[in-house]
Amino acid sequence: MKELKDRILRDGQVLDNGILKVDGFVNHQVDAALMDSCGKEFARRFANVGATKVLTAEISGIAPALTTAFHLGLPVVYARKTKPVTMPDQVYLTLAPSHTKGRMVELIVSPEYLTGKEKVLIIDDFLASGATILGLVRLAEAAGAKVVGIGTLIEKAFEGGRDALKYLNLPVESLARIASMDGGKITFQ
Repeated sequence: MKELKDRILRDGQVLDNGILKVDGFVNHQVDAALMDSCGKEFARRFANVGATKVLTAEISGIAPALTTAFHLGLPVVYARKTKPVTMPDQVYLTLAPSHTKGRMVELIVSPEYLTGKEKVLIIDDFLASGATILGLVRLAEAAGAKVVGIGTLIEKAFEGGRDALKYLNLPVESLARIASMDGGKITFQ
């Protein structure tokens, strides 16, 4: 998606350890108009998968998941990283490594909002190693739900996440696929 790629080139920053800083428009300060455009594009790409719910991870995936869900007319559920007192005792929980936090994080979903009747579209900000998305897949599977597609704003293709998801045999769509960030220069596929 040209609009997202242009923004990444203009405002994204390549940091050490393969981190792409996009917190000025994606995951700290959010450009609502850009996220709306991304949500429209995801809705177009996933219009025919039969999703009944959009699932993402707290916090960075919420903006693109919300706009996608809005354009599809679906509810969005986000996996929490801490369990609030309002959540029931029995929950779906998995662990996933966080590249930016440098540690494992919990992903928790209440069975009130994810059931075996759901057809889940996973939307997140990044696809790198695929670990967070696989965590979301595990949560959906634990609930008995069927995952019908995976969408990410930005894919760091050189980290192998798409290959890690191949066994799922699902449509995987990324709006900006980065081939390389060598020498601090972003190159798209």
